[in-house]
Amino acid sequence: MFKSGLKMIAVFVNCATILAGSIIGLLFAKKIPQKVTDSIQLACGLVSFIMGVQMSFKYQNVVFLALALILGGIVGTLLDIDGKILAFGKFLERIFMKKEDVEARGRLSPSAPESFSSGRPQKNFAYAFLNASVLFCVGAMAIVGSFKAGIEHDYSIIFLKSILDGFISIGFAVAMGVGTAFSIIAIFLYQGALTLLSVLIAPYVSEEMIAELTGSGGALIILIGINLMGLKKLKTANYLPAVLFSVIFVLCEPLVTRML
Repeated sequence: MFKSGLKMIAVFVNCATILAGSIIGLLFAKKIPQKVTDSIQLACGLVSFIMGVQMSFKYQNVVFLALALILGGIVGTLLDIDGKILAFGKFLERIFMKKEDVEARGRLSPSAPESFSSGRPQKNFAYAFLNASVLFCVGAMAIVGSFKAGIEHDYSIIFLKSILDGFISIGFAVAMGVGTAFSIIAIFLYQGALTLLSVLIAPYVSEEMIAELTGSGGALIILIGINLMGLKKLKTANYLPAVLFSVIFVLCEPLVTRML
């Protein structure tokens, strides 16, 4: 039990920095004019877009990337993953937010986040929870950092990720609201599972797999950037299965090569 707890230290730190950044962002948000908040949201969207583009070009096989996104999008749409995560976010909002605040938000923006106002997505607890969860969970740092923490007890990558996530969460909390802080639930479950299961998973993880995961994860972050900039409403989470398809393609490649 003690060793498992020790492995999870980096995950706890990552969650703590995001929570701290979110609290700072929320405190600032109360004193920031709406037009400044809009500019911060645009900046967050632009940074997310740039990060996504950089990550997406890490792929090694463009066919894997294309098929993963196409098949992942089809499966995610059929399962309505985006809708289910938003529903979970709304469930959290009903539990942790004051009833009058939830009702007031509903009156002010009854269709958010499905619709945009003045060319930008409106603040919404579930929308913030969804986008922050996806942003902080996908990417090579979460995967490699969790493996290093679990196998080698090397926490440096997750600690670096924690610092970056902390600063990003400030901007996200200002732009999208308190739902950003609750993304620590997804991070704790995802990175915690990777860390604890790292010894079992590590033999199957190669540089090629990390590259393909980074590529498909980058594509998801591009979608988040487009959403935050208000260019188009995209159901980002519906493409999450693309990450799983990337893993499947890399694992099956040697088998297919031998057959051919």
